Amino acid sequence: MHALDPLWVKIFLAIHIAAGGGSFVLAPIALATAKGGKQHKRWGKVYLWSMGIVAGTAIPMAFFFPVRFLALVAVFSFYFAFSGFRVLRLKELARGGSAEPIDWIAGVITFSTSALLAWLSWFRPASIEVLPIVGVVFGFIGMRGSATQMLSFVRKPKEKMFWWYTHLGNFIGSYIAAWSAFSVVTLSRVIGNHWYVWLWPVMIGVPAIIITTAYYQRKFAPHSKAVA
Repeated sequence: MHALDPLWVKIFLAIHIAAGGGSFVLAPIALATAKGGKQHKRWGKVYLWSMGIVAGTAIPMAFFFPVRFLALVAVFSFYFAFSGFRVLRLKELARGGSAEPIDWIAGVITFSTSALLAWLSWFRPASIEVLPIVGVVFGFIGMRGSATQMLSFVRKPKEKMFWWYTHLGNFIGSYIAAWSAFSVVTLSRVIGNHWYVWLWPVMIGVPAIIITTAYYQRKFAPHSKAVA
C-alpha cells in the first residue's frame, strides 16, 4: 500500500487484514470444538462470513493494484467455505433431494472463474501476474471442487455421510486457499517469487484432507456383526 492510495483502498485493506487475520484463528477453533455443537456452528459461521469479507474486499483491490490472480483465487476460496456450509442443508441429496438455484449459481461462477484462471495462467501469464504452473494448479483445484459439487446435484450421492466429508474437506480447502494468498503476499517479499511459496499450503493441506476424510470414512463405515 502507498500513502497516495485512495481512501477506499486503505479502508478495504484494513478490513481485509482484520477479516483475514480472524479467519486464521477461527478455523482451528471451529475444527477443535465438538462437531455439531453450538460453538462449532457459531465459529464456523463467523469463519464463513470472515472469508466472505476477505473475498469481497480482495476482488476490488486486486483490480486496483492490480493483482488479478488474487481476485480469481478469492472467488474459489470463498466458494469452498460457502459450499462447505451449504452442504449441511443438502443432506437430502442422498435421498433424492435437489440443490437450490444459489448452489448452481455459485458453482457455475466458481468453475468459470477457475477455468479463466487456468487459461490465463498458461497462455497469458503476464496478464495475471502469476507463475504459469501455479495458476494452472489453482485453476484446476477450483474447477474440480466446483464441478464435483455440481455433479453431486445431478448424480445423487449414495454415501449417507457424504455431507460430512464435503463439509470438512471444503472448509479445510478454503483455509488452504487463505494461507496460499497470505503466503504470496508476505513470504514472496522475503524469499522471492518461487513456486513453493505459492503451493506449500496445498502440498500440506491436500494430504491432510485425504487423511482426515479417510479417518471419518472408517469411523462411519458400517461394522459387520461377528459370526457366532
